[in-house]
Amino acid sequence: MNGELDFIESLRALATHPAARGLEDDAAVLEVGNETLIITHDAMVEGVHFLPDQDMSDVGWKLAATNLSDLAAKGAVPVGALLSYSLGADKERFITGLSEALDRFELPLLGGDTVSSNGPRHFGMTAIGRASHTPVPSRSGARSGDAVYVTGAVGAAMLGFEALRDQTGADSSLFRRPIPLIEQGRLLAPFVSAIMDVSDGLLLDASRIAAASGVSVNIDPASVPLAADEDRRMDALRWGDDYQLLFTADQAVSLPVEAWKIGTVCTFSGSDILLNGETPSPDFPLGFTHSSG
Repeated sequence: MNGELDFIESLRALATHPAARGLEDDAAVLEVGNETLIITHDAMVEGVHFLPDQDMSDVGWKLAATNLSDLAAKGAVPVGALLSYSLGADKERFITGLSEALDRFELPLLGGDTVSSNGPRHFGMTAIGRASHTPVPSRSGARSGDAVYVTGAVGAAMLGFEALRDQTGADSSLFRRPIPLIEQGRLLAPFVSAIMDVSDGLLLDASRIAAASGVSVNIDPASVPLAADEDRRMDALRWGDDYQLLFTADQAVSLPVEAWKIGTVCTFSGSDILLNGETPSPDFPLGFTHSSG
């Protein structure tokens, strides 16, 4: 197994419960009695998801926000969260940021676990939500003829990371403290055919919708709204961490939120993702994936 995708593929044989959705989605969708629960888990690792000298209050906030973004992509109303905390310095700052996020987005902390480690610190959260609409939207419903939309600009997190890394003093807030689009996700849930949040790069995440749906997604890069300068357009489309909502919908649908049309869905052409109708080079990275090593 060489990386993240190979490992996930090996887990599919274990994830046979219908709630797992074949591991093709951002979250599990579990029916319990008359309720439909949305359950997700995201982790953050020092040196991968945040800088080693970063303010731990931002880490606490971002851990909650990234999990809430997965709930947002399912139109879920937050119910509660479990925390995994790696013991170390600045516990008070972590709790401050975590508390601010939990209060802001009305996510109760229900419990969790603490661990210690000699290597880079790592933190995890399991967030639970309640479906506001059923059937709960997935990545796998995109249909040929649908339009592809994004709820806002990409590239702000990339610029924020660079500002924080290089200590330029420029705005880094959207890298440090992303805003999960919970209300937008709730409003969109009845109208979308497929949806996910942009965490690993718009192009890579669009390819994931395509792969799960058995279609090709044709993106017009020039139509994607940018927070970065034009000469950074392709960097911004691949960088990730923006947590906008990326979705497909019938072109005749009147959307309940502001969104930009950035492409179309077409019959599978041999490539999950197309750029202005052309297949990207195999050497062209679409976004971020974890590798083993």
